[in-house]
Amino acid sequence: MTFDQIIALLVLVGVVGVLIHGRLRADVVALSGAAALLILGVVRPVEVQSAFASPAVIALAGLFVIAYAIELSGLLGLMIRQATKLAVRFGATGVWMVMGMCGMLGGFLNNTPVVVLAAPVIRDVAKTLKLSPKRFLMPLSHISVMGGLMTLIGTSTNLLVNDMARNAGQPVFSLFEITPVGVSIALIGTLWLYFVGARQLGRIVATDEAEQARLAAEEEERRQQAQKQAEQRRRRLRFRFPRFGEARNQEDGSGDAHLGDVELFSAADRPFELRRALISAGVFVLVVACAGLGLAPIAAAAFAGAVALILLKVITPEEAYAGLRPEILLLIAGMVVVGVAIEVTGLADAGAQALIHVLEPFGPLAALIVLYGVTLFATELLSNATVAVLITPIAVALAESLGVDPRPFLVAVMMAASAAFATPFGYQTNVLVYQMGGYSYMDFVKIGVPLNLITWATAMVVIPIVFPF
Repeated sequence: MTFDQIIALLVLVGVVGVLIHGRLRADVVALSGAAALLILGVVRPVEVQSAFASPAVIALAGLFVIAYAIELSGLLGLMIRQATKLAVRFGATGVWMVMGMCGMLGGFLNNTPVVVLAAPVIRDVAKTLKLSPKRFLMPLSHISVMGGLMTLIGTSTNLLVNDMARNAGQPVFSLFEITPVGVSIALIGTLWLYFVGARQLGRIVATDEAEQARLAAEEEERRQQAQKQAEQRRRRLRFRFPRFGEARNQEDGSGDAHLGDVELFSAADRPFELRRALISAGVFVLVVACAGLGLAPIAAAAFAGAVALILLKVITPEEAYAGLRPEILLLIAGMVVVGVAIEVTGLADAGAQALIHVLEPFGPLAALIVLYGVTLFATELLSNATVAVLITPIAVALAESLGVDPRPFLVAVMMAASAAFATPFGYQTNVLVYQMGGYSYMDFVKIGVPLNLITWATAMVVIPIVFPF
């Protein structure tokens, strides 16, 4: 091994190890690795500069600003609140309809704010139906993640893999080119969750629901007794002043005002602003249309859309900066530098040759299956961006060594790097519902591992059909 390869490998191992340890911020770790590679001369300043100015970073920055403008307009919260009326009307089936809508939104908007907005509402609807929120919050996260697989802009991972493929000399993907694969995975995965996963979750939460029913009955009994006592006092004394600190007008003892659920005050309860919503949604549709029709690259369209929202005074520059989510952008940029080092030093080719030595006798389909599995396992431990950066160069080199088109391998990396269901830390939306729903680690394992296997098998059937070798 050369000196540069040794340094690149040591930095890679160090970055991955620290990320698995989880004590430091992921973006700080990625930037530290990029700085070490630059100082030691493994990568050049121009390569670092290109990573921070990559189309993936620019596209994500623009899309984050547009999505934040839609959120600030109250449109997303309004859509989710209106959808929950179906849930109240149709019961548990209505909740699943809402989750399906969230999955479709995840194909175009970042799925994290979608889940942030929808999760508290679905939780409260479940409680209204006297069902445990555990029945729905985990499927909400998984369905939103699968929805992000349906378009190139559905997840940052898709854009990152596309950008790295471009750097490797491969043709870029169009906006909806991966849609047949993503839709197939999302459809099969959602059906499994509805017909099988829901029953498994039902068994998990049966005890919780029984305990909630018992507590609700006890609370209702106490309330009725309090009402009787209050009625008896009113009969004895027709009028009295309230004692100091006593609740005055609410039956539940909350006084004149309800604090409510603080989680709903940030986003879900934003007032709806028609002008702001129409312009934000219109700009987003134009961005998607331009990218989908090939009129402009997604990076250019998203950047122009974000700037247009500022010029039209739909969003202030301060609000635009607030919506940028720099922790994600810097993580991606830092990991792109690590990925460049893996490629330019020849480590990617070395890894591909090692895989080829084992897989070549079995053909490209076996290589595709193994690559998907390796990516899927890695993304349960590391961030999606990290996995995409590590695996994409190997995927390209593997395909070229086998003498086949790299595109099916790149699509496999896109799908597997985001389809992380088996741990609560495999995807950011999993973390959100993990805390809110009070799940255990094993709850995710019981539901997520079969879902991983189902989506893996689906991808291996669909990808070679849509993207032949």
